Amino acid sequence: MTAAQVTGSTDGRFKEILSGEALTFLAELHRRFEPTRRSLLTERAARQEAFDRGERPDFRADTAAIRSGDWSVAEPPADLRDRRVEITGPTDRKMVINALNSGARCFMADFEDAHSPTWTNMIEGQVNLFDAVRRTISHEENDKSYELSDRTATLLVRPRGWHLDEPRVVVDGEPMSGSLVDAGLYLFHNAAELLDRGSGPYFYLAKLEGHLEARLWNDVFVFAQERLGIPHGSVRATVLIEVITAAFEMEEILYELRDHSSGLNAGRWDYIFSVIKKFREHPEFLLPDRSSVTMAVPFMRAYAEALVRACHRRGAHAMGGMSALIPSRKDPAINEVALPRVRADKERECSQGFDGAWVAHPDLIPVVTEVFDAALGDQPNQIDRLREDVDVSAADLLDVTIPGAAVTDGGVHDNVSVGLRYLAAWLGGSGAVAIDNLMEDTATAEISRSQIWQWIRHGAETTDGSVVTRERVSAALEDEVQMLRDAGHPGRIDDARDLFATVCLEEAFPEFLTPPGMAMLG
Repeated sequence: MTAAQVTGSTDGRFKEILSGEALTFLAELHRRFEPTRRSLLTERAARQEAFDRGERPDFRADTAAIRSGDWSVAEPPADLRDRRVEITGPTDRKMVINALNSGARCFMADFEDAHSPTWTNMIEGQVNLFDAVRRTISHEENDKSYELSDRTATLLVRPRGWHLDEPRVVVDGEPMSGSLVDAGLYLFHNAAELLDRGSGPYFYLAKLEGHLEARLWNDVFVFAQERLGIPHGSVRATVLIEVITAAFEMEEILYELRDHSSGLNAGRWDYIFSVIKKFREHPEFLLPDRSSVTMAVPFMRAYAEALVRACHRRGAHAMGGMSALIPSRKDPAINEVALPRVRADKERECSQGFDGAWVAHPDLIPVVTEVFDAALGDQPNQIDRLREDVDVSAADLLDVTIPGAAVTDGGVHDNVSVGLRYLAAWLGGSGAVAIDNLMEDTATAEISRSQIWQWIRHGAETTDGSVVTRERVSAALEDEVQMLRDAGHPGRIDDARDLFATVCLEEAFPEFLTPPGMAMLG
């Protein structure tokens, strides 16, 4: 069988990851699953056209038997029973070591939102995970050595979503799915090794829009396990519910993956982005400043509680959202204000029944651990808490009213500033970027640019009575570019300005910023 062809570098350790056997495996995945992926992406486009015409999502009649049926997902493996704190981050070598040593129960190594998909980043990330699985990973920097502790976090990997191609890996003249490249290489090199070491190949699955996309992942896992000679059910996957259509199919998603499921996660930032994107043509879905869209507002609270109920009803973990705060080690005053907010956010998640939550920075691990320790006691999770009191309707999931919230001039400025600074770093190869004491990633950049587009589209008025226009945003963008130049910002500022303008100022709405961004990454 003809192997996948690679146009990127295969020098050094890359040749080990991109071996002939691995590329043959990738080609098998592509030929078997690419037609279904393309069909599902076509269905996404048709669904978006329906939303543009005014249709709204609802619970599916054709899957009612699944929702009413008596079934459960597989029991979690030993090293995924307690997930009270998970740290996330990209796959660079130092990050992998520090995250595994952080004291968190789990580490999600991210090839998606916290990752700039340069070829070097993608394949070096696979090298780093290869070494981490075998505990041979080390790093030297500034006369300091990094290596793994005796006790480390359980490793999970997030491949790219179904919508993203990997243009540097080609089969039969077609670019491969980024999802299949990322998951395929990780499985090929590490699945058997992980099982031999008492763990397994564990994933987070991003950007799913419904249960048929989960079914595709399940088919991939079934094929890969058979092809690689590992037991059925070895692969486990937690699905991020970060698209509003998926919120209407949470039990169905668990059902499709039931032999491989480790639960669902409340991917809050992408979820907000999806609400803007899916209903972008309708002014009744216009959202206020990002800072006003908290987990306490109606549609976000409904989504979170429905997720916990769906998971616990089926014996699965319900994982809470990201605490993006970066505590300051120089300014205690910042922490005095911010850390109580983190604590309150996690206490809310515990009260709703979540079994754990994410952090972006290791200094938050003690705070979040303390909160979940108080809620869980000696139990590894609270899956037995079924939340039968929750009854979320379609109207609840679509209720975007936020009394007292508004679009402000500061919100416009913040979206422009954060979006531009993030993209300047992303184009330079950094996917997780500290901005104003928050860890920003592609999901938060998507909110920034989509809100700008939405506000322009519907002529949103800011609290000072002025309208958000292309001209106003363009002027703000140029002002921000000049400020970054004056400050000596090292990123690709001009390219970032062009990309930001493309994804938020054009008449047509780009579904994601990453595909046009990939063309600029090279």
